[in-house]
Amino acid sequence: MNLFERAGLSFLHRFDPETAHGLSLQALRLGAVPLPGLITSPRLRTQLAGLHLPNPIGLAAGYDKNATALSPLSRAGFGFLEAGAVTPRPQPGNPRPRLFRLTEDRAVINRFGFNNDGMEAVGARLANRPRDAVIGLNLGANKDSADRADDFARVLAHCGPHLDFATVNVSSPNTEKLRDLQGAEALASLLSGVMAARDTLPTPIPIFLKIAPDLTDAELSEIADVARQSGLAAIIATNTTLSREGLTSPAKGEAGGLSGRPLFEKSTRVLAKLAQLTNGDLPLIGVGGISSAEDAYAKIRAGATAVQLYSAMVYEGLSLVETIARGLDRLLEQDGFTNVADATGTKTKDWL
Repeated sequence: MNLFERAGLSFLHRFDPETAHGLSLQALRLGAVPLPGLITSPRLRTQLAGLHLPNPIGLAAGYDKNATALSPLSRAGFGFLEAGAVTPRPQPGNPRPRLFRLTEDRAVINRFGFNNDGMEAVGARLANRPRDAVIGLNLGANKDSADRADDFARVLAHCGPHLDFATVNVSSPNTEKLRDLQGAEALASLLSGVMAARDTLPTPIPIFLKIAPDLTDAELSEIADVARQSGLAAIIATNTTLSREGLTSPAKGEAGGLSGRPLFEKSTRVLAKLAQLTNGDLPLIGVGGISSAEDAYAKIRAGATAVQLYSAMVYEGLSLVETIARGLDRLLEQDGFTNVADATGTKTKDWL
C-alpha cells in the first residue's frame, strides 16, 4: 500500500462504512484510483468452468452490487468480476445502519438485505460492460416475492445475454428464510428452473452456486449431490457466517453476516470438505477471509480452482489485488508448480 492509498483509506474510514463504500465506487468511476491493468503469467492463467481467466483472483459479489464500476474494476488486476446480488424488482434493503467495520478483528458485518437497482437497470449497464473481462452476476430474490425460486430464473433470463457466468445466491443470511432454499429438495427445484432459463439464452453460460459456511457435513453432502445432478458448473464456498466466535470488536453483536479474517478457517474447511465430496470433479471457488497471497494459496491448495475477495480491501485497499496476484505467482514458482491448476487440492486433507 503506497502513501496515496493509505491516505485515501484513512479518509474513507472517517465516514460510516456504507458512505465510504459509495465514495470508493465513485472514486473508481471518476478515475481517481491508480489501476495496474492486466496481471497474468503462465502460472496464473486459469481455466474455470470453461472460462479463461488471466489469473484466479476474483472480486466477490457485494462490492459493485449494481454494476456501476465494472470498467475500472476490470483494470484493477482481478481475473474475474462478480456484480450483484440483483433481484427482479428494485428494493431498498434493510434500514441503515447495516454495514459495520470490526477493525480489531479485520472483519465486516453486513445486513444489507439485497438492496439493489433491480434487473432492468442493472441489465442495461451490463449491456455496456467491458468485453475484455470475465464478468458474472449474483442472482437474488425479492424479499416480498411470492415465488423466490422463480426470481432467480427471471434475473438470469433478463441479464444472462450480457454475462459470462451467473451465481445462484441462496446463502445470504439477511433475507428471511432464504437459506431454507439450500435444502436438497428446494435447491434441486430452484436449480431446475434456473437451468431451464439458462438454456434459453443465446449462448448458455456456466451457473455457480454460493453456499453458506454454517452447513453441517450432511448438508454439504446433499448439496454436492444436487450440484452433480443439476449440472452446476462450480460452487462458491462460502458466503458470510452467522458465527461470532472469537470476536473482540465493539460491533461484534450486530446482526448480519460476518466476513473477513475470522471467516478464513471456517470457510476453508467447508471448501476442503466439498473438494473431498466432489473428488475434484466440480470446480470450487474459495471465498472468506483472504487478505494475503498466502491465504489465496492456502485456499487453492485446499481445493479451490479460483478465489474471490472483498472485505480485506476495506483495510488493505484495492492494491491488495495486485499484491495477492503477484505474491501467488511467486509462491507457485517457489514450490515448483507450472500452473495454478497443479496446486489445486494438493493439501485438501490438511483441512479435514
